[in-house]
Amino acid sequence: MLEIRWHSRAGQGAVTGAKALCEVMAQDGKFVQAFSVYGAEKRGAPMHAFNRISDEQIIDHSKSMYPDYVLVIDPSLVYTNVTYDTKPTTQFIITTHLSKEALLREVPALAGKNVNVVDCIKISQESIGRAIPNTPMLGAFIKVSKAFSIESFSNAMSAILKKFPQKIIDGNLQAIRRAYDEVN
Repeated sequence: MLEIRWHSRAGQGAVTGAKALCEVMAQDGKFVQAFSVYGAEKRGAPMHAFNRISDEQIIDHSKSMYPDYVLVIDPSLVYTNVTYDTKPTTQFIITTHLSKEALLREVPALAGKNVNVVDCIKISQESIGRAIPNTPMLGAFIKVSKAFSIESFSNAMSAILKKFPQKIIDGNLQAIRRAYDEVN
């Protein structure tokens, strides 16, 4: 089973991103879960979203997990404890304007971890026109995880986004592609 934990602030689209990822995976015949943990937080408060993806029925409905991937879509949250309950093989994808080397110098807790960086905020601002970094993070995840080809993922996301105007669809697809190309 593949487990993913998202670190975000309310309003940045982590819940929507987790649900979109599940929609794409379900279309591919996978069993999926997407859920979040937050209380009465308002926009901007730290929160978590989660995914479980499996070839078999998922019977675990707890929020406890040892994720295979940790997606940090708000750069300030990397300074909190994003490494808790992770495995030695957990991959981190962190949105930041810093290089990987600079980030590792600033956040010693990430030393020795599998860290990938991409500036999802900048990409979303330039591609979508707003700082909603969830779709760029999905592009980075697709690249790092190799779960799908970028073409099949983009086609599936086009179908999910079809309720939006074409300008929004195009911006999101561009953001996904840019993050896929720029993650390192």
